[in-house]
Amino acid sequence: MIVKEIISILEELAPLAYAEDFDNVGLLVGNNEQKVTGILVTLDTLEHVVDEAIANQCNLIVSFHPIIFGGLKKLTGKTYVERVVIKAIQNNIAIYSMHTALDNCQQGVNAKICEVLGLANTTILLPQKNTIKKLTTYVPKSDAGALKEALFNAGAGNIGNYSHCSFINDGTGSYKAGEMAKPVKGEIGQLHHEEETQIHVTYQKAEETAVLKALFKNHPYEEVAYEIYALENSNQTIGMGMVGYLKTPMDELQFLQHIKKRMHVACVRHSNLLGKPVKKVAVLGGSGAFAISAAKHSGADVFVTADVKYHQFYEAENKLVIADIGHYETEQFTKNLLVDYLTKKIPNFAVRLSESTTNPIKYL
Repeated sequence: MIVKEIISILEELAPLAYAEDFDNVGLLVGNNEQKVTGILVTLDTLEHVVDEAIANQCNLIVSFHPIIFGGLKKLTGKTYVERVVIKAIQNNIAIYSMHTALDNCQQGVNAKICEVLGLANTTILLPQKNTIKKLTTYVPKSDAGALKEALFNAGAGNIGNYSHCSFINDGTGSYKAGEMAKPVKGEIGQLHHEEETQIHVTYQKAEETAVLKALFKNHPYEEVAYEIYALENSNQTIGMGMVGYLKTPMDELQFLQHIKKRMHVACVRHSNLLGKPVKKVAVLGGSGAFAISAAKHSGADVFVTADVKYHQFYEAENKLVIADIGHYETEQFTKNLLVDYLTKKIPNFAVRLSESTTNPIKYL
């Protein structure tokens, strides 16, 4: 397999279209056409991780965090980022990062936290906006059925647990072909009226390239009339964080101990305990303080996240318990998730779980 084939498999799980605008995801180092000898999956790409890849003959590193975040103006080896990039290039190792694309994925980072903590009936905490789009096009009535089917096959018309969703109107379209035109119907220079069907379908943002390709390939007209709108509907399958339920309620101290045990946490920083049983839990891997309000609004009893600042703990306002368990700790199982996924997708290929510890924070 070559690099771009592995990337295609990874983007089935976490399309880059759902990464946050500030992020730097995708292939950061390397050649799309390079043959892959082995894959090393890691949370962070550091120098010793590249050494591990070299030792295990893995020339593709799949990393959660991007080693290149801001722009690189020089490659002199003065910083750890520059040294990693140089070493990877010197050894023909490609680096691919998923980061917030996997954060926003329904089966991604936060789903894994829920799994480890034993949470069920999960939903997205912060659905991502503008990820559902609507296509409207106009086609001769005789071609409407075939075009709809092609759009469905490209991924359009899927809403929740339903597929092949569309709405159609019949009417009359008109046009006059210019001298350079090659009209499928009608004559050059003559006003033509055609019985047409107006087709409306929705699709996920990540499917746009495939949907438009199907539209242009299967539409009979030389010039295709179409409109695209971003809808404000909440996308219940894409977004940051998750909310789920414990099978059996716990008291707050018991649940904090449960977090420490299941998440391999050295310590938990938390807001005031409220003396209430814990049943509903919100989680957000990585720096999640921006979602405290959403966690309260969800009715969660505890919000599990990381990187909460001093004053942000006040935002709990005795409505829930904020539990900061550490950035690395919330995301540590992400590489296990990716190894399991890739192993199922390409079972006869060498996929290795990095044994390197990349947590920069130590505890006494």
